[in-house]
Amino acid sequence: MPIHTVEIPAQVQMVTLLGPRDELLRTMERAFPQLEIHVRGNEFHLSGPSAEVALAERTIDELLLVIEGGQPLNRDAVERSISMLRAQTTERPADVLTMNIVSSRGRTIRPKTLNQKHYVDAIDKHTVVFGIGPAGTGKTYLAMAKAVQALQAKQVNRIILTRPAVEAGERLGFLPGTLNDKIDPYLRPLYDALHDMVDPESIPRLMAAGTIEVAPLAYMRGRTLNDAFIILDEAQNTSPEQMKMFLTRLGFGSKMVVTGDVTQVDLPDGNRSGLRVVRDILTGVDDIHFSILNPQDVVRHRLVGAIVDAYGRWDDQQGETHGQRGGGVQRERRRSQ
Repeated sequence: MPIHTVEIPAQVQMVTLLGPRDELLRTMERAFPQLEIHVRGNEFHLSGPSAEVALAERTIDELLLVIEGGQPLNRDAVERSISMLRAQTTERPADVLTMNIVSSRGRTIRPKTLNQKHYVDAIDKHTVVFGIGPAGTGKTYLAMAKAVQALQAKQVNRIILTRPAVEAGERLGFLPGTLNDKIDPYLRPLYDALHDMVDPESIPRLMAAGTIEVAPLAYMRGRTLNDAFIILDEAQNTSPEQMKMFLTRLGFGSKMVVTGDVTQVDLPDGNRSGLRVVRDILTGVDDIHFSILNPQDVVRHRLVGAIVDAYGRWDDQQGETHGQRGGGVQRERRRSQ
Protein backbone atom coordinates (compact mmCIF):
# COMPACT_ATOMS: atom_id res chain seq x y z
CA MET A 1 0.00 0.00 0.00
CA PRO A 2 1.52 3.38 -1.00
CA ILE A 3 2.67 5.76 1.71
CA HIS A 4 1.66 9.41 1.47
CA THR A 5 3.94 11.98 3.06
CA VAL A 6 2.76 15.29 4.50
CA GLU A 7 5.59 17.68 5.30
CA ILE A 8 5.02 20.18 8.08
CA PRO A 9 6.54 23.67 7.60
CA ALA A 10 9.77 24.15 9.52
CA GLN A 11 8.38 27.13 11.47
CA VAL A 12 5.71 24.93 13.08
CA GLN A 13 6.84 23.19 16.24
CA MET A 14 5.70 19.58 16.00
CA VAL A 15 4.66 19.51 19.64
CA THR A 16 1.95 22.09 18.90
CA LEU A 17 0.52 19.74 16.26
CA LEU A 18 1.06 16.44 18.06
CA GLY A 19 0.21 17.64 21.55
CA PRO A 20 1.92 16.82 24.84
CA ARG A 21 2.97 13.16 24.91
CA ASP A 22 1.54 12.85 21.38
CA GLU A 23 -2.01 13.22 22.74
CA LEU A 24 -3.34 14.82 19.54
CA LEU A 25 -1.61 12.24 17.37
CA ARG A 26 -3.42 9.53 19.36
CA THR A 27 -6.67 11.42 18.81
CA MET A 28 -6.08 11.33 15.04
CA GLU A 29 -5.22 7.64 15.16
CA ARG A 30 -8.51 6.88 16.93
CA ALA A 31 -10.41 8.98 14.38
CA PHE A 32 -8.78 7.17 11.44
CA PRO A 33 -8.70 3.49 12.48
CA GLN A 34 -8.16 2.35 8.88
CA LEU A 35 -4.93 4.33 8.55
CA GLU A 36 -1.38 3.74 9.62
CA ILE A 37 -0.08 7.10 10.85
CA HIS A 38 3.60 7.56 11.63
CA VAL A 39 5.56 10.72 12.36
CA ARG A 40 9.25 11.09 11.58
CA GLY A 41 10.83 14.45 12.18
CA ASN A 42 8.53 17.03 10.61
CA GLU A 43 6.74 14.54 8.34
CA PHE A 44 3.51 12.56 8.61
CA HIS A 45 3.49 9.23 6.79
CA LEU A 46 -0.01 7.97 5.98
CA SER A 47 -1.05 4.64 4.49
CA GLY A 48 -4.49 3.15 4.01
CA PRO A 49 -7.64 3.69 1.91
CA SER A 50 -7.17 6.67 -0.40
CA ALA A 51 -10.32 8.47 0.79
CA GLU A 52 -9.19 8.26 4.41
CA VAL A 53 -5.67 9.37 3.51
CA ALA A 54 -7.09 12.40 1.69
CA LEU A 55 -9.28 13.25 4.69
CA ALA A 56 -6.34 12.93 7.07
CA GLU A 57 -4.27 15.23 4.85
CA ARG A 58 -7.06 17.82 4.87
CA THR A 59 -7.29 17.49 8.65
CA ILE A 60 -3.59 18.25 9.03
CA ASP A 61 -3.94 21.26 6.70
CA GLU A 62 -6.85 22.60 8.77
CA LEU A 63 -5.00 22.11 12.05
CA LEU A 64 -2.04 24.02 10.65
CA LEU A 65 -4.37 26.90 9.77
CA VAL A 66 -5.78 26.85 13.31
CA ILE A 67 -2.23 27.07 14.69
CA GLU A 68 -1.42 29.93 12.30
CA GLY A 69 -4.53 31.72 13.57
CA GLY A 70 -3.05 31.72 17.06
CA GLN A 71 -5.40 29.10 18.48
CA PRO A 72 -3.74 26.39 20.59
CA LEU A 73 -4.83 22.91 19.57
CA ASN A 74 -6.51 20.49 21.92
CA ARG A 75 -8.33 17.19 21.61
CA ASP A 76 -11.69 18.87 21.18
CA ALA A 77 -10.47 21.03 18.27
CA VAL A 78 -8.99 17.99 16.50
CA GLU A 79 -12.14 15.91 16.93
CA ARG A 80 -14.41 18.74 15.80
CA SER A 81 -12.23 19.46 12.75
CA ILE A 82 -12.43 15.82 11.66
CA SER A 83 -16.18 15.74 12.31
CA MET A 84 -16.76 18.84 10.15
CA LEU A 85 -14.63 17.42 7.34
CA ARG A 86 -16.48 14.10 7.42
CA ALA A 87 -19.77 16.00 7.24
CA GLN A 88 -18.51 17.66 4.03
CA THR A 89 -19.59 21.10 5.15
CA THR A 90 -19.08 24.09 2.89
CA GLU A 91 -17.11 25.95 5.57
CA ARG A 92 -13.59 25.09 6.61
CA PRO A 93 -13.04 23.92 10.19
CA ALA A 94 -10.24 26.47 10.61
CA ASP A 95 -12.66 29.30 9.78
CA VAL A 96 -15.00 28.08 12.53
CA LEU A 97 -12.34 27.45 15.17
CA THR A 98 -10.48 30.74 14.70
CA MET A 99 -13.54 33.04 14.68
CA ASN A 100 -13.01 35.34 17.68
CA ILE A 101 -15.98 37.10 19.27
CA VAL A 102 -14.60 38.73 22.40
CA SER A 103 -11.47 38.44 24.53
CA SER A 104 -11.25 39.02 28.27
CA ARG A 105 -8.54 38.33 30.81
CA GLY A 106 -6.55 36.20 28.40
CA ARG A 107 -9.54 34.14 27.25
CA THR A 108 -11.01 34.32 23.79
CA ILE A 109 -14.62 33.30 23.26
CA ARG A 110 -15.38 31.74 19.90
CA PRO A 111 -17.75 29.19 18.35
CA LYS A 112 -16.51 25.62 18.48
CA THR A 113 -18.90 23.89 16.08
CA LEU A 114 -20.35 24.67 12.66
CA ASN A 115 -23.87 25.13 14.05
CA GLN A 116 -22.51 27.53 16.65
CA LYS A 117 -20.82 29.56 13.91
CA HIS A 118 -24.09 29.66 11.94
CA TYR A 119 -25.83 30.85 15.13
CA VAL A 120 -23.26 33.62 15.63
CA ASP A 121 -23.51 34.60 11.96
CA ALA A 122 -27.31 34.76 12.29
CA ILE A 123 -26.99 37.15 15.23
CA ASP A 124 -24.88 39.42 13.03
CA LYS A 125 -27.38 39.31 10.16
CA HIS A 126 -30.79 39.39 11.86
CA THR A 127 -32.56 41.61 14.38
CA VAL A 128 -34.28 38.77 16.24
CA VAL A 129 -32.64 35.35 16.61
CA PHE A 130 -33.88 32.27 18.44
CA GLY A 131 -31.21 29.85 19.66
CA ILE A 132 -32.86 26.52 20.46
CA GLY A 133 -30.98 23.47 21.68
CA PRO A 134 -30.01 21.30 24.65
CA ALA A 135 -27.94 22.32 27.65
CA GLY A 136 -24.27 22.89 27.00
CA THR A 137 -24.53 23.98 23.37
CA GLY A 138 -23.45 27.56 24.12
CA LYS A 139 -26.75 29.24 23.25
CA THR A 140 -26.69 31.79 26.03
CA TYR A 141 -22.91 32.04 26.36
CA LEU A 142 -22.37 32.95 22.70
CA ALA A 143 -25.30 35.39 22.78
CA MET A 144 -23.72 37.07 25.81
CA ALA A 145 -20.39 37.27 23.98
CA LYS A 146 -22.08 38.94 20.98
CA ALA A 147 -23.80 41.38 23.34
CA VAL A 148 -20.51 42.36 24.96
CA GLN A 149 -18.91 42.67 21.51
CA ALA A 150 -21.74 44.96 20.35
CA LEU A 151 -21.41 47.11 23.47
CA GLN A 152 -17.64 47.41 23.08
CA ALA A 153 -18.08 48.36 19.41
CA LYS A 154 -20.69 50.99 20.45
CA GLN A 155 -23.32 49.32 18.25
CA VAL A 156 -25.67 49.44 21.27
CA ASN A 157 -25.77 51.55 24.42
CA ARG A 158 -26.72 48.82 26.86
CA ILE A 159 -27.16 45.11 27.44
CA ILE A 160 -30.36 43.74 28.96
CA LEU A 161 -30.39 40.16 30.25
CA THR A 162 -33.60 38.55 31.39
CA ARG A 163 -35.14 35.19 32.16
CA PRO A 164 -38.44 34.05 33.68
CA ALA A 165 -38.32 33.32 37.42
CA VAL A 166 -40.65 30.40 36.91
CA GLU A 167 -39.99 28.72 40.26
CA ALA A 168 -41.40 31.81 41.96
CA GLY A 169 -44.23 31.99 39.50
CA GLU A 170 -42.86 35.44 38.57
CA ARG A 171 -44.54 36.68 41.76
CA LEU A 172 -41.37 38.08 43.24
CA GLY A 173 -43.18 40.54 45.46
CA PHE A 174 -44.19 37.71 47.78
CA LEU A 175 -40.59 36.62 48.37
CA PRO A 176 -38.61 38.00 51.35
CA GLY A 177 -35.70 40.39 50.94
CA THR A 178 -34.71 43.20 48.59
CA LEU A 179 -35.24 43.03 44.84
CA ASN A 180 -31.67 41.81 44.37
CA ASP A 181 -32.16 39.14 47.05
CA LYS A 182 -35.29 37.94 45.28
CA ILE A 183 -34.02 37.74 41.75
CA ASP A 184 -30.38 36.76 42.29
CA PRO A 185 -30.91 32.96 42.44
CA TYR A 186 -32.83 32.98 39.15
CA LEU A 187 -30.37 35.22 37.31
CA ARG A 188 -27.13 33.78 38.70
CA PRO A 189 -26.27 31.83 35.50
CA LEU A 190 -26.37 35.10 33.55
CA TYR A 191 -24.06 36.77 36.07
CA ASP A 192 -21.66 33.83 35.83
CA ALA A 193 -21.40 34.17 32.06
CA LEU A 194 -21.04 37.94 32.33
CA HIS A 195 -18.10 37.57 34.72
CA ASP A 196 -16.28 35.50 32.08
CA MET A 197 -16.51 38.32 29.54
CA VAL A 198 -16.35 41.60 31.46
CA ASP A 199 -13.90 42.73 34.13
CA PRO A 200 -15.73 41.74 37.34
CA GLU A 201 -14.66 44.97 39.04
CA SER A 202 -16.42 47.03 36.35
CA ILE A 203 -19.71 45.12 36.46
CA PRO A 204 -21.19 46.96 39.50
CA ARG A 205 -20.36 50.30 37.88
CA LEU A 206 -21.90 49.27 34.55
CA MET A 207 -25.02 47.99 36.30
CA ALA A 208 -25.35 51.13 38.41
CA ALA A 209 -25.17 53.22 35.23
CA GLY A 210 -27.79 51.05 33.52
CA THR A 211 -25.31 49.96 30.84
CA ILE A 212 -25.88 46.36 31.90
CA GLU A 213 -29.25 45.36 33.30
CA VAL A 214 -30.13 41.92 34.63
CA ALA A 215 -33.80 41.52 35.52
CA PRO A 216 -36.60 38.96 35.58
CA LEU A 217 -38.92 38.84 32.60
CA ALA A 218 -41.82 40.30 34.59
CA TYR A 219 -39.92 43.60 34.77
CA MET A 220 -39.91 43.96 30.97
CA ARG A 221 -43.64 44.65 30.77
CA GLY A 222 -44.62 48.11 29.55
CA ARG A 223 -41.15 49.06 28.33
CA THR A 224 -39.73 49.89 24.88
CA LEU A 225 -36.07 48.93 24.66
CA ASN A 226 -34.11 51.12 22.24
CA ASP A 227 -30.41 50.85 21.31
CA ALA A 228 -30.03 47.68 23.36
CA PHE A 229 -28.85 44.10 22.97
CA ILE A 230 -31.53 42.07 24.74
CA ILE A 231 -31.21 38.40 25.67
CA LEU A 232 -34.08 36.28 26.95
CA ASP A 233 -32.71 33.10 28.52
CA GLU A 234 -34.68 29.98 29.54
CA ALA A 235 -37.38 31.04 27.08
CA GLN A 236 -38.98 27.59 27.18
CA ASN A 237 -40.43 28.67 30.53
CA THR A 238 -42.42 31.55 29.08
CA SER A 239 -46.07 31.34 28.23
CA PRO A 240 -47.15 32.35 24.71
CA GLU A 241 -48.43 35.60 26.19
CA GLN A 242 -45.12 36.33 27.91
CA MET A 243 -43.21 35.57 24.72
CA LYS A 244 -45.38 38.02 22.78
CA MET A 245 -44.93 40.63 25.52
CA PHE A 246 -41.15 40.25 25.39
CA LEU A 247 -40.81 40.35 21.61
CA THR A 248 -42.94 43.48 21.38
CA ARG A 249 -40.50 45.31 23.70
CA LEU A 250 -38.13 45.61 20.71
CA GLY A 251 -37.19 49.22 20.02
CA PHE A 252 -35.18 51.08 17.40
CA GLY A 253 -31.52 50.17 17.09
CA SER A 254 -31.95 47.04 19.20
CA LYS A 255 -31.25 43.36 18.71
CA MET A 256 -32.90 40.42 20.48
CA VAL A 257 -31.66 36.89 21.09
CA VAL A 258 -34.02 34.33 22.62
CA THR A 259 -32.49 31.10 23.95
CA GLY A 260 -34.01 27.96 25.35
CA ASP A 261 -34.38 24.20 25.35
CA VAL A 262 -37.85 22.89 24.51
CA THR A 263 -37.09 19.60 26.30
CA GLN A 264 -36.63 21.35 29.67
CA VAL A 265 -39.97 23.05 30.25
CA ASP A 266 -40.66 23.80 33.93
CA LEU A 267 -44.16 25.21 33.46
CA PRO A 268 -47.06 23.57 35.30
CA ASP A 269 -48.69 20.69 33.45
CA GLY A 270 -51.11 21.88 30.80
CA ASN A 271 -49.37 25.23 30.25
CA ARG A 272 -48.00 25.76 26.76
CA SER A 273 -44.44 26.92 26.28
CA GLY A 274 -44.08 30.18 24.38
CA LEU A 275 -40.87 28.90 22.82
CA ARG A 276 -42.62 25.83 21.42
CA VAL A 277 -45.34 27.79 19.68
CA VAL A 278 -43.40 30.86 18.54
CA ARG A 279 -41.64 29.01 15.74
CA ASP A 280 -44.97 28.15 14.12
CA ILE A 281 -46.08 31.75 14.50
CA LEU A 282 -42.96 33.59 13.29
CA THR A 283 -41.32 31.25 10.78
CA GLY A 284 -41.02 33.14 7.50
CA VAL A 285 -41.16 36.59 9.07
CA ASP A 286 -38.40 38.75 7.60
CA ASP A 287 -35.39 39.50 9.82
CA ILE A 288 -36.28 36.76 12.32
CA HIS A 289 -34.11 33.64 12.35
CA PHE A 290 -34.29 30.29 14.17
CA SER A 291 -30.97 28.56 14.88
CA ILE A 292 -31.19 24.94 15.97
CA LEU A 293 -28.36 23.38 17.97
CA ASN A 294 -28.12 19.67 18.75
CA PRO A 295 -26.21 17.33 21.12
CA GLN A 296 -23.25 17.32 18.71
CA ASP A 297 -22.83 21.03 19.55
CA VAL A 298 -22.38 20.43 23.28
CA VAL A 299 -19.09 22.03 24.31
CA ARG A 300 -18.94 21.11 27.96
CA HIS A 301 -17.27 17.96 29.26
CA ARG A 302 -17.39 15.29 26.56
CA LEU A 303 -19.74 13.20 28.73
CA VAL A 304 -22.41 15.93 28.66
CA GLY A 305 -23.14 15.21 24.99
CA ALA A 306 -23.41 11.49 25.72
CA ILE A 307 -25.72 12.19 28.66
CA VAL A 308 -27.96 14.44 26.53
CA ASP A 309 -28.15 11.74 23.84
CA ALA A 310 -28.95 9.03 26.39
CA TYR A 311 -31.76 11.07 27.94
CA GLY A 312 -33.11 11.78 24.46
CA ARG A 313 -33.29 8.07 23.68
CA TRP A 314 -34.94 7.41 27.04
CA ASP A 315 -37.50 10.15 26.36
CA ASP A 316 -38.31 8.56 23.00
CA GLN A 317 -38.81 5.16 24.63
CA GLN A 318 -41.09 6.67 27.26
CA GLY A 319 -43.07 8.39 24.52
CA GLU A 320 -43.62 5.09 22.76
CA THR A 321 -44.69 3.46 26.02
CA HIS A 322 -46.90 6.18 27.47
CA GLY A 323 -48.03 8.02 24.35
CA GLN A 324 -46.23 11.22 25.24
CA ARG A 325 -42.57 12.18 24.93
CA GLY A 326 -40.44 12.47 28.05
CA GLY A 327 -43.19 11.95 30.62
CA GLY A 328 -40.75 11.26 33.43
CA VAL A 329 -37.74 13.34 32.66
CA GLN A 330 -39.65 16.50 31.90
CA ARG A 331 -40.75 16.75 35.51
CA GLU A 332 -37.14 16.67 36.70
CA ARG A 333 -35.70 19.53 34.77
CA ARG A 334 -32.04 20.22 34.50
CA ARG A 335 -31.34 23.88 34.68
CA SER A 336 -27.83 24.34 33.28
CA GLN A 337 -27.57 26.37 30.07
